[in-house]
Amino acid sequence: MTRLQNFLAASAAAAFLGTIATTGQAQTRIPDDQAIRNVVLVHGAFADASGWRGVYDNLTARGYSVTMVQNPLTSLADDVAATNRALERQDGPAILVGHSWGGTVITEAGVHPKVAGLVYVSALSPDAGETTAQQYDGFTSPPEFVLDIGEDGYGFVAPDSFQAGFAHDVSDADAAFMRDAQVPINMEVFGTVLENAAWRRRPSWAVIATEDKAFAQEMLHHMAARIGAKVTEVSASHAVFMTQPTVVAETIDAAAREAVVQAD
Repeated sequence: MTRLQNFLAASAAAAFLGTIATTGQAQTRIPDDQAIRNVVLVHGAFADASGWRGVYDNLTARGYSVTMVQNPLTSLADDVAATNRALERQDGPAILVGHSWGGTVITEAGVHPKVAGLVYVSALSPDAGETTAQQYDGFTSPPEFVLDIGEDGYGFVAPDSFQAGFAHDVSDADAAFMRDAQVPINMEVFGTVLENAAWRRRPSWAVIATEDKAFAQEMLHHMAARIGAKVTEVSASHAVFMTQPTVVAETIDAAAREAVVQAD
C-alpha cells in the first residue's frame, strides 16, 4: 500500500471513529420520558455564576434546562431568595446544586417543593439549628486559604494567596482574572443559624475535590458522610466547578436519573 493509500485509509478510519464519537455523545442525551430535566446551579463565595459555564454547556448538550443563580452574597436570606426565584421559574422538578458557600444556600433553599435532589460540589452542609461556621469546628483549614476582611465585614480571598488557595489548577492568567473578579461575601453569613436542612428530606450527592485548599479533606468527607451523600472524588482545586465540569455534570446527571420525584 502506498503512502497516499495509507494516508487515505487512516483519514477514513479517523472520520469513521469521529462519527462513532459523535453518535456516542448524542446517546448521552436524556431520555424523553426522564422525569427530572431541570438543574439549578448556585455559586459560592468569591465567585459568580459565570464559573458554571463548562457545567452548563455539558448539561444543556444532554438536554437539560439549566438555570444559574447570581447570589448577592449579602446574607443567607438574600441568597436563598435568589435561589427560590430561580426555582419558581422551573417547569418541573429540579436538581439543586451548590458549590462551597452555595452548599449552605441549597441546604436552606432545598426544601422548595420543586427540588428533587441536592448536589454538593466541595460544599458546606449545615444542619438545621447550626451555623455554617460550626462546620469548621474540629478541623484545621489548609494554610493556603487566606481571607482579607475589610472594615465593612466583607471578605475576599487574599490576592497573594488566591491561586494557591482557590484555583491552583488553572493557568496563571485565568487565576489572575478570577482573583481580580472576586465577589466579596458578607462574613456575617457564616454566623447565621439555618432553619432547614434539605438534605434530611432530599437525596444528596457530593463531589469532593481532593486538592481543595479551602476546606480540610477530613471536613469535606465528614460533611458528606453526615448527609448520606453519594461521593465522587476528583483531583481538583476548590475551583472544581470550573476545572472539572465533566465530572460535576456527570454527577448532576446521575442525580437527575436516580432521584425520585416525591410530593412534599
